[in-house]
Amino acid sequence: MNSKKATTSVTPKDIDEYLAQVPQEARAALEKLRQTIRTAAPKAVEAISYQIPTFKLDGRLLVCFAAFKKHCSFFPGAAVTSGYQKELKNYQTSKGTIRFSPDKPLPAAFVKKLVKARVAENKARAIQRERERAAKGSKGK
Repeated sequence: MNSKKATTSVTPKDIDEYLAQVPQEARAALEKLRQTIRTAAPKAVEAISYQIPTFKLDGRLLVCFAAFKKHCSFFPGAAVTSGYQKELKNYQTSKGTIRFSPDKPLPAAFVKKLVKARVAENKARAIQRERERAAKGSKGK
C-alpha cells in the first residue's frame, strides 16, 4: 500500500483546513472519526501536529488521524492498541497505528473505547510523573 499522504505539502492551520484538502470519501470517514473522538474526550483540544489532525488533553498528545492515498489511519498509541489485538484482527496495524479503508471506517463504539483507554493511560502517566517529581523533591531536602 502506498503511504503517501492524500493532502498537499502545505501544513494546514487546523483540522478543518486539513479535511478540506482530503478527497471526499476519506473526508467523510475522518469527519465521523473526529466527531467520535470529540464525544469520547470532550475536553480534548484539536491541533495540527506533525502535519496531521491531533487531539491533545491537558497539553499532552491524545490521538491523531490522517488520510493517505489508499487508506486512513488512526493513531491511538502503542500501549492502547496492544490491549485490543482481538478487535483489531481485521485491520492492518503497526505500533500504535490502525489503518482502515474510508469505505469501512472503524466502528464508533470501538473508537470511543480506544480514546477512553488513551485518556486513562495519559492520566496514569501524569500521576506517575508527579510521584517521581515528589520523590526527587523530597530527596533534595
